[in-house]
Amino acid sequence: MFRRILPVAALLLSTLVGLPQAAHAADGAVYDPVPTEPVTSRLGLVLSEYASFPQSVTDPPLIDQRLNRVARINTIMEVPDGSGRRAVPDLNGNLYFVENGVPHVYLDVAATFQPEFFSGRGLGQGFGYVAFHPDFKRNGLFYTIHTEEGAITSDVPDYRQTNVLFHGVINEWKATDPAAGTFSGTHREVLRIGFGGQIHGIQEINFNPTARPGDADYGLLYLAVGDGGQGANNTDPQNLALPHGKLLRIDPRGTNAPNGKYGIPASNPYVGQAGRLGEIYAYGMRDPHRFSWDRATGRLYLGHIGEHAVEAIYEVRAGDNLGWSEREGRFVYDKTATNPCDRLLPLPADDAGYTYPVAAYDHNPPPDWNCTSDVGVAVAGGFVYRGRDVAALRGKYVFGDLVDGRVLYTEASEMRRGRTPATIHRLNLFNAAGTPVRMQDLSAPGAPGDPNRVDLRFGTDARGELYLLAKANGKVWKVTGTRTFAAGPVGHTRVRRTMDPASWAPVTPAKWRLTGDEVILAEAGVQRPGPRRPFEYAVLTAGPALSSVEIKATVRLDEPVEITNRDVIIVFGYRSDTEFYYAHLSTDNTIYPHNGIFKVNNADRERIDYQWNGRSRGANPAVVDRDWHDVVVRHLPATGEIAVYVDGSRDPLMTARDTTFGSGRVGFGSFDNIGRLGALKVTGTPAG
Repeated sequence: MFRRILPVAALLLSTLVGLPQAAHAADGAVYDPVPTEPVTSRLGLVLSEYASFPQSVTDPPLIDQRLNRVARINTIMEVPDGSGRRAVPDLNGNLYFVENGVPHVYLDVAATFQPEFFSGRGLGQGFGYVAFHPDFKRNGLFYTIHTEEGAITSDVPDYRQTNVLFHGVINEWKATDPAAGTFSGTHREVLRIGFGGQIHGIQEINFNPTARPGDADYGLLYLAVGDGGQGANNTDPQNLALPHGKLLRIDPRGTNAPNGKYGIPASNPYVGQAGRLGEIYAYGMRDPHRFSWDRATGRLYLGHIGEHAVEAIYEVRAGDNLGWSEREGRFVYDKTATNPCDRLLPLPADDAGYTYPVAAYDHNPPPDWNCTSDVGVAVAGGFVYRGRDVAALRGKYVFGDLVDGRVLYTEASEMRRGRTPATIHRLNLFNAAGTPVRMQDLSAPGAPGDPNRVDLRFGTDARGELYLLAKANGKVWKVTGTRTFAAGPVGHTRVRRTMDPASWAPVTPAKWRLTGDEVILAEAGVQRPGPRRPFEYAVLTAGPALSSVEIKATVRLDEPVEITNRDVIIVFGYRSDTEFYYAHLSTDNTIYPHNGIFKVNNADRERIDYQWNGRSRGANPAVVDRDWHDVVVRHLPATGEIAVYVDGSRDPLMTARDTTFGSGRVGFGSFDNIGRLGALKVTGTPAG
């Protein structure tokens, strides 16, 4: 369909990820590991601002502009002492306590470890995380991870990669008075790991909140240790003699480790095995960024940031091998590929010994993507919601993409090892006033390093309630409820005579057949002068112009679907030939613009649907045959909410928010294809 309206260069690049796929098909390389996009949920989270943190700066001054944030806040958690205080670490050095929504500095970690403390290069460097002992109220113990520059410290790592650049250091702190508002007490070093790169250090550290006194897991500290950014070129994540690329489990109060500063639990899977570290709980990881336990089932879920294409959630058990760098997600990772675009290969028939994701999405790069570059996608692991305040979220594992701020969920009941990965849904978001927003709106004005990068993180409190954080502007929001997107009333005015031939005004009448039962575009449209917009459509003139509106249409294609890029469109908010919205429903989502919601406002069409990531694909294909399909479009101009449903789905195919056109008429058409409208029901509120 779009071959006539796209520049030749764009067309060549957009054909199924371009030339490399055809050139290397015989090699079996996989270019689209997760071909379906997250499903849009009708559900939206209501976010209320909870706290705001002051500007912080890296030490030394930053090199990577992606570190230029307002506050590099990494999570929020409740201090386990019944006080209701929340703890928030800032990578640039401060540990904050938040009381009644107001943060104050509890401990300056950076100052404690000067001049070795380092937060100026590498996305996870600095004061990365804090974990409070479950018995903190009585013993005052908590643990931190921070980064030191290897060249200026005389301390020797307990474990190390070659050519160490940075140290990841675990410290134990003992508060003299656990109830005090600021820290006073002592600290000691527990473990020091040397990394040969500047990224993927020690990420999260935490205790299992589902373990109770007397349980074997109570008081054991889990450490998510990355591969130092080296795993794509070496075997460290698979080497059980090193801690890099592993999930470790230690007893911080024990003494039987090689350095005598912590204990190695006897229940760990490799205890006493020659050449294998007893600290290892699971292995084969690149960047095990965040992990959490489902409070109802005790299952451990880990968000794993991918290398080439796959962002994944794993359910992790003792002894698991997640595969990196022999596997990425459910694919073979070929470190030796001549063409860097050919890294992923199908699993062999005799595959065994690896644990694969229970949910995953891919990088969905643009067709002309340089596959050696960073496409800007990274998973932010989250939590299975088991709180009480937001009933619609119960049992959902809520996570997201830390770069662009998409908030996602899967049903925990669908995340099962060895089965088809769980369906991922994208959640809509609303602010406390009920206005639809994106995380980029909430994190505005953003940060000088990259105002479009949200740097999304998640946290919970003792009751299991959910919080979202953005480094971009240093704010925290609490999930305080849910709303259904575009669910408000549309009115009760029913438009009559919707299939009457006299009720339609086509752009080019000679191209249409109006039978009284069907509205048929019998001849393909032709591009017209002026702004790019649908080539051929007909406007329903019956009834008044409507503001809020619900359109129920039955449509089909009249052309072979073997020819890709067949499409139909539903017009709404129509005011003139250069002022309207339209919902585009296509057989193919690999060639721009495919499925989407568009606005024509006296200029070339602008894509406005939330599914559009600015790069390549949007919503999943909607009309994939020549059958009749039921389409529902809901438009609420007061809030700008637009939702498009296909074939009775409870969740919309795509959504948007735009308030440009507050009223208008309805229509049907296409670009350069032919199709037909079999039924139409329009209900709404008259304009004015």
